[in-house]
Amino acid sequence: MARRTSPNAVAAGRKALPTATLGTRRATPFTYTPSLLEAVTIERRASADAPFWVTNNCLRFTSLCPVTGQPDWAEICLSYVPSGHLVESKSLKEYLGSFRNHGDFHEDCIRIICNDLADLLTPRYIEVMGHFDSRGSIAIWPYAQYAAPRDAWAKRLQDDRFRAYRPGGYGPQGYARFT
Repeated sequence: MARRTSPNAVAAGRKALPTATLGTRRATPFTYTPSLLEAVTIERRASADAPFWVTNNCLRFTSLCPVTGQPDWAEICLSYVPSGHLVESKSLKEYLGSFRNHGDFHEDCIRIICNDLADLLTPRYIEVMGHFDSRGSIAIWPYAQYAAPRDAWAKRLQDDRFRAYRPGGYGPQGYARFT
């Protein structure tokens, strides 16, 4: 889909955001569709080279159990340190919604999301946490990480975060109820 330039952004002298899907309707697939994801380039100033965190929280993620076909519900929190791109939020919402009729285990869903975002954004570091509602009195909280291969800082962060991991520990404040 071609990217359009926002007339308001051009008139204001700002760089236009990609608007391939912003403000437009498109057919929403209800099976896993990674092509829905879009990235937005970060415009950096010379003084803004310090790493920073971006966190997106999906309060009601759904997928299907691959064994029973029953719906599984989760809260998903993804946090990343970008290296040049951000995930466009509407595309992220549509992408996560595409799992609605996708049958996969919880751990696989979280790993797929982490891998797709790492491929799209090439972040310095990314982590994805899933807090799946319990079924049969067992809740599953998978955690996946990615660090840029030749980034020593990101590799150290990955090691530190993994060693210190506790379920819900890196999610938004509301996740404290899980710990």
